[in-house]
Formats: sequence, structure tokens, C-alpha cells
Amino acid sequence: MKAKKHDYEAGLAVISTEKIQDPGLEPHRVRMTDKSVKHEQSANRQVAALFLLSAFGSVFSIYAYFAFPITEDLATVRANNLWLGLGITLGLLGIGIGAVHWAKTLMPDAEVTEERKQTRGSEEVRARAIEIIKLADQESGFTRRKLIRRSMYGALALFPLPAIFFFGDLGPNPGDSLRHTMWKKGTRLAKDPDGTPIKASDVTLGSIFHVIPAGLAELHDDRLNEKAKAAVILVRVNPAELIETEERKSWSYDGIVAYSKICTHVGCPVALYEQQTHHLLCPCHQSTFDLVDGCKVIFGPAARPLPQLPIAVDAEGYLIAQSDFDQPVGPSFWER
Repeated sequence: MKAKKHDYEAGLAVISTEKIQDPGLEPHRVRMTDKSVKHEQSANRQVAALFLLSAFGSVFSIYAYFAFPITEDLATVRANNLWLGLGITLGLLGIGIGAVHWAKTLMPDAEVTEERKQTRGSEEVRARAIEIIKLADQESGFTRRKLIRRSMYGALALFPLPAIFFFGDLGPNPGDSLRHTMWKKGTRLAKDPDGTPIKASDVTLGSIFHVIPAGLAELHDDRLNEKAKAAVILVRVNPAELIETEERKSWSYDGIVAYSKICTHVGCPVALYEQQTHHLLCPCHQSTFDLVDGCKVIFGPAARPLPQLPIAVDAEGYLIAQSDFDQPVGPSFWER
């Protein structure tokens, strides 16, 4: 639609009823696979090869799962991630690129325009639509291109198999295992990772310590699992700033408080402390906890406060636990 020049000069916006001409479709470009049987057969083999590459990637990821096991050595974690990721990548890319290459080189690419309708079509129109879908299936060559069809079936059948092994490695349902950690009455608080016990006098106002139970370093088989549950954040604030319930007034010592380091959203480590506001921040999804008010959630997706570890001081001045956490550590959904 357009307006005349003198209408603009007069400061008026005039809408014309003149229709814009339909530009029509661009000239159809014939593909090489439409003109040459040789190119068509080559594209057919290429698509099948991509599907087979996907199948190989899926099988290789299962092999890598067993060939590169994860141990306490960090290098094994990198190797496991590298080769597993490579296999899964091949599995995904093979299927994706193969499907796109099939559509672009072998399936019909004639340009079609259709009028849009806002109402439900008649039964005749709907029946015709089903016929068109069936015709498109025939034209795509899915039925007659056996090499592509069989290779695609193989890729799709093998692709989900790695997930069976990966999900199985997540371990059994935790049950009530998250209700119990290494902390018990008299266990000393120690620095992470060297295991040096911490005295109350070592914790200055505004300082923060990443804490593990004393004796954790001596464990072997379950050391990482226990650390994942028992890790603690230790901070000292002005005792006058603490907002404590009657039940929890004895859980801190001269302004020193200890809370689980495991975020109650999805279990990331809460490791960032803002000294001026006394906020603890989880870097994964920005859940924020108020350290001086029972570590209640003040922002983010976490559903409950961080569990508090009751602490005291022994005869030698070392910080010790009074008991285990009062509630399960980690994500809220484990207890539901």
C-alpha cells in the first residue's frame, strides 16, 4: 500500500487501497540428485554412512564408559568425559546431519503455497490431507530406500543404550542416607582439604572456612561420598547480629556458625560469602541464604534453608560438632 507525495507534504497519512502484487515463487532450482542417478546414489550412501556413524558413536560411548573408569585421579575424570562426550557427540551429530542431508538432497523439494484456513476442514478435505501425508511418505523414499531406512533404524536403536549405563551409574535411591553424615558428637571441625583441626581462636570476625570432619582424609573408598554430604561453611559474625531461635541459641559459639555447604536446590556447593550483608550465594542458580537468620532463602530457587551444624568448643579450644545436622542435607526433593 502507498500514499501520494502531496499527501505527505500536507502532513497527512493516507492509506491507499491499492493491493500489493503477489511476487510469486522464486524459480525452482533443480538439484544434482534430481538430474543424476549417480549423485542420487551417492547421497543415498552418504546418508546411510551418517546413520552408521551415529550407531558407531553410541557403541563407542558404551565402550568408553568401561574403558576409561573414573578414579580419585583427576586425569581419569578428564579422560572419561572426553571419550564419553566424543561418542555421544557422534551419536547425536550422525542422526541430525543424516536426517538433514536426506531431506535436502533426496526428499521432494518442490515449492508449494497454500491458503490458510481458520476453521476445521470438511471430512473430504481431512481425508485428502491424510492421502497427501501418505503420498509424501512414498515420495520421501522411506519405504524403497532400504539402506537409509535400515541404517537409521540401527542408529535410533543404539542411540539410547548409553543412557542405560549412565543412569545406572547414578547409584541406588539414596533413601535416608542423606539424613546421616560423618558428623557426630565430639567430631572436630577441620580445614578442607588438609584436615587440620580448627580452633575457635583461628576464626576471626568476618572470616570464612571450608570445613570437613576430622578423620575424613583417612577414609578411602567412601571419602568422596562422605565429603559430598558433610562439607560445611564456617563463618564468624558479631554475635549481636545473629537471629536465633531459642532452640538454636546453643548451636553457635561466640558468633561462629556452621552450615551445610550443599545447596538445597540441586546440590551445588555454596561457596560465596558477602561479608557486609552476610549473604551466602550458590553460584549455580543464584540461590541466596541469610547467614545470620538461620540461612533462610531470600532469593533463588532453593526451597528450604541450609541445614545447620550445632557446634561447641572442647577443652583444648578446638571447634567440635554437638551432633549431626538436624535435617537432611542437599536437594529438597530427596526427602519427598
